[in-house]
Amino acid sequence: MKKTGKDGKHRILILGASGFLGGAIYKELCSYFKTFGTYNTPNKQYEKNKHFFQYSMEEDDVYEILGIVKPTIVISALRGDFSAQLIAHQHLAEYVFNNKIKLIFISSANVFDAYSKYPSYETDKTLSHSIYGHFKIKIENMLLRMPKKQVVILRLPMVFGAQSPRIIEILENIKEKEPIEVFPNLIMNVTIDAKVTQQVHYIINRNKCGVFHLGSNDLVHHNDFIKELVESFELNGKLVTYKNVYTTNDDRYLAVLPKYNLLPKHLQLLSNQIVSELKL
Repeated sequence: MKKTGKDGKHRILILGASGFLGGAIYKELCSYFKTFGTYNTPNKQYEKNKHFFQYSMEEDDVYEILGIVKPTIVISALRGDFSAQLIAHQHLAEYVFNNKIKLIFISSANVFDAYSKYPSYETDKTLSHSIYGHFKIKIENMLLRMPKKQVVILRLPMVFGAQSPRIIEILENIKEKEPIEVFPNLIMNVTIDAKVTQQVHYIINRNKCGVFHLGSNDLVHHNDFIKELVESFELNGKLVTYKNVYTTNDDRYLAVLPKYNLLPKHLQLLSNQIVSELKL
């Protein structure tokens, strides 16, 4: 398998580098590797950057960018239309296989959302009741048929971060005096963008492959975690209200716990570390 480019360093292409997580991964890697990214919506900042390519899954063929960049590693952090993503990943898988390079695919805890009675581990069978989960499983299954050394699947729980859509929405709700939705029956694990980017960097450096669950090692109730998070913000006396959303009478799990593919201790985390890191 091709390990590095001609200069002995990886050439990394991040599909979806203008998004929250793709952007965080780009910032983490660009000082260490020749790193390229794609963006969808026209943006002056990206247009000036020679390492960024405009790419629309619906209109463009990913082969064109792959041919220009000639990556040794592709990281897929794409979002958007599921059927367009499916075709893009079929082409991507074909390219990765033929060129003996590596693909890192960002998946989701939702590949297990049909199992509500217990948390899920790396080797558990995937099963989903949601359209989103089904779609992620389809891509996972396609990649799992490829040579093991060429594929990394990262299953993520809810990802928080100062610029994450979830935090922005919570702050917006507080500002607009709207209630924050919480799910009292949802037991989950969580993570933060800063930790995910370090974990990705480690996986690249150590040439790891296989399935990784990149969530916290502990479990939390959604409502407890969100309330603890909001209490850590300096809100200067602003009123905060919550709306309890019950999707079921029983507790349900949506958690991807690491068990078999464990990363070193400094790359593991607990949910309270996220709260302390996100203090605004």
